[in-house]
Formats: sequence, C-alpha cells, structure tokens
Amino acid sequence: MDLTAAAYSVSTLTALWGAEAEAALHRNQRVPALRQLARQPATPAATLARLFVLGSDVTRSEFEGAVPSLGVAGAEELELVSAAGDSIRPLRDLRPYSFVDADGACSWWIVSDLGELARHGALDEDHVLGVGGASLSLAGLMVQTPVDSVLDLGTGCGIQALHAARHARRVVATDISQRALAMAQLNADLNAVTNIEFRLGSLFEPVAGERFDQIVSNPPFVITPRQPGVPAYEYRDGGLVGDEIVRSVIVGSVDHLTPGGTVQMLANWEYHVGTSGRDRVAAWLQEDAAGALDSWVIEREVQSPDEYAETWIRDGGTREGTERFDELYAAWLEDFEQRGVRSVGFGYVYLRRRRDSASTSWNRHERLLTAQGSNETGLGMHIAACVAAHDAQSNLSDEAFAATTLVVTGDVTFEQHYWPGSDDPTAIILRQGGGFGRSIPIDTALAALIGACDGDLAIAAIVGALSQMLDVDESALRRQLLPRVRDLVDDGILTLPAH
Repeated sequence: MDLTAAAYSVSTLTALWGAEAEAALHRNQRVPALRQLARQPATPAATLARLFVLGSDVTRSEFEGAVPSLGVAGAEELELVSAAGDSIRPLRDLRPYSFVDADGACSWWIVSDLGELARHGALDEDHVLGVGGASLSLAGLMVQTPVDSVLDLGTGCGIQALHAARHARRVVATDISQRALAMAQLNADLNAVTNIEFRLGSLFEPVAGERFDQIVSNPPFVITPRQPGVPAYEYRDGGLVGDEIVRSVIVGSVDHLTPGGTVQMLANWEYHVGTSGRDRVAAWLQEDAAGALDSWVIEREVQSPDEYAETWIRDGGTREGTERFDELYAAWLEDFEQRGVRSVGFGYVYLRRRRDSASTSWNRHERLLTAQGSNETGLGMHIAACVAAHDAQSNLSDEAFAATTLVVTGDVTFEQHYWPGSDDPTAIILRQGGGFGRSIPIDTALAALIGACDGDLAIAAIVGALSQMLDVDESALRRQLLPRVRDLVDDGILTLPAH
C-alpha cells in the first residue's frame, strides 16, 4: 500500500516537524509545521502531511511520487483530492492515528472532512468530523472485553466502530449521515477491517428488534437552539430540543442490550432551576419500567450557558469578533433563558442490563471534575475492573467481606500535612495515580488499614489490631471502616484476591 511504503505514520510526522510544531498543531496552528517541512526534502510522508494534514497544495509530480499505485485519478475517484493543472488540492483530511489498548499498539489511517487547519469559515452542516478529543475520550472509555456484537450508535467517521472491531466478532455502525457512512466504510476498507456493517438511520431505527452485547455512542448531543438561521451540524446535532437526544439513547438502550450487555457513551445534560443535571439522568433511568439497568454516571465538566455557547459556536468554525458569532451567541443564550437552563454538564455514562430481575440494582452517580489519572490503555479497563470488583464485594455480607484479604494497588500514594511542630498529621490525602486520579481525604485509622492491605491479613484482623492500638471499640471501628473500604474497592484502590 502507498501509505505503508511512504511510512506515513504518527511517529514519522512527529519526527519530521518536531515536538514544538506538534504542540502548535494541537492548538490549530500549522505555520511551525509548514516551516519545518519546507527545510527538508519532499519525502512521500512529508508530501502527504503537507497535503492532507496541513491542507497545503502540492504538485502533481510530488503527489504521484507519494502514492504511485493510487495516482491522481484514483485519489480523485475517492474524492480525496482535486487536480487543476499541476496543482493537487486536498478535499479530505487523511492522517495517521495510533493508540494502545488491551490488545497492544495499533495504527490506522483515518479519512474525514478538512478541519480548521485546512479550511476557513464555518463548517458545512454535513461535515464529517475526524478524531477529536471526544472521540479519544470514548475510545478510552470503551470496555474491551471480547464480545459477540457491538452497536456503534452515531459512528461518524467510524473511529469507534474500528476500535470495537478489535474485540467484537461483529459490529453494526449507524448514522443519520450518508456521507459519514461512506467515509466510515472507506476507513474500514483502508485499514482492512472487515467485520463492520454500516446502516443508515436515526437512533435505534436501523437495529429495530436487535440486541447487542455492547453499545458505544458519541451521540450528536450538542444542545442547539431550534431557531431559524442556527446551523444544525449532523456530526453533533441530533435534531431534538435540549438534552432529549441523550435521554432517547439512555432510555432506548435497554431494549437493545443482551442480558449483561453494557453501554459506554458521552453525554450532555442540562441543569434547570431546582434540578441538577445528574438528577435528570437519574429520572431518565427511572423510565426503564422493568428497572433492568445498572448505571454509573460520571460528570466531568460543568459549563455556564455563556461558556457552552462560546465552545460550540467556535467548534462550528465561526470566528469570534464577527457579526455572525454575535448573532449565534444571542440565539444560544435566548434558548437557554427561555427553557430555564442555568448550566450544562458533560460526562460519561456506563449502563448495564442486569442478567435477571433478582440481581441487586446498582446506581452510582458522581462528579469528578479533576484530571483523570494515567491510563495508557484507556479508562475502559479500569472501569471494567471496578464494576467486576463491585459485583464481587456487593454479594458478600459484612462478615464475609471482613474475612477477605485485600491488596492496595500499586498506583496509590498518601499525602500527609502537618502543623509546624506537630507529630500527628492534620490531613491525609489518598491519591490514585491511574483510573480517575481520585484524591480522597482519609483519617488515621483508614490510612493504617489501607497500609496493612498486602494480601496477608484479613480486614477483620487488621481492624482488631487497630482497635487495640487506638484503644477504641472493635465493633464500632469495624462499622466505621467497612463502608469506606467497600467504596475503595469500588474505586479500584483496594482489590480483592480474585481481581
């Protein structure tokens, strides 16, 4: 393949233009990278990078030398470029993408519409987005346990379907955009991925009556004013009012999951006067009449109406300081005011269909606004481990749980604060290096218990020793500590022997 022969990879491009230019690209500034490439020979990789990543025209001879098998005619047929005399102009973004997941390191090439680096002005409403921050977040959240079937709801350029195809026998990817599906199919073909089926349609319509072991979705959840003149971008706007698209995915997922099947999705939710966003999510979950869904909802960010409007108007390519920007800004603020929206939350949703009605329900809704920990293979493995640990310990009575041995994970550290001259800490903070990077205030007794969790002594034995050291009632100390220890197991900070 031409791209392989050209060594068109993330590592090659980073080496070509250097770390500083790479950082500038992440800020949507291409000049440093262009300057670096201008100082080097026009290698095939450099030609492809100038054309498809930086959005600069190249000569016909340069392009033919970079992709001799495909050639100009083949690239035009795929709608990758447009030729005018000796000049080759990019029509699409085509760039290398690399990652590490549970199966190891992998690299692909991803086609999407041209982004901000290569075009000016507002985006077209049928714009197909490439791999951005939200895509990376969802790919990292994806639980990578081998399954038979996965549904990628709202596939866009197909990046989540490609990730799912690494651990699923078959993947069904849907979208309301025929252009997006065509580009997603091209990406599957380009990377020799053959176990994805692409279907056109809204929400669950293309999979009516079908069930899946896993649903992943970065739905078009952006809250857009329903006013004339406000663009509705297909890649981010589901056509419904407010956060209704998120409610529809959550409520509808229960009928499309196999027993034990899971959902991992990104979502927005509105805060109205007197109602929090997480309360809205909890209310949506109560619409599941069978009560079949477990849930773990993690709020990662909260924006004011002003911040939210600015973020998404810029995302559509409209520049600040223009009359058009001000018009859209006013439309957004008016919509929020009319509907009583005081802020918007963003976060992660994990759902699971319980295997039977006798299973104990589990609903964990929390706010974690700080930076997550270090997770080379993504948060999905951490989430799966936490859920499995919760299942294991929730089935144990307090007596049985106290009889278990626990091990503190290797990424946990303690931070202690002292008043000058004091021998006893005034504050102890437990910090998690991986996972969600939790920082948890703890007391001396819990810190001592955690420090003793090396897999040798049962919890009950540790509590017994601590009660003597602290000269407190052992039963009271156990009642105090066991719930907090259970929470730390749920957080992935303490692990059960089998996990």
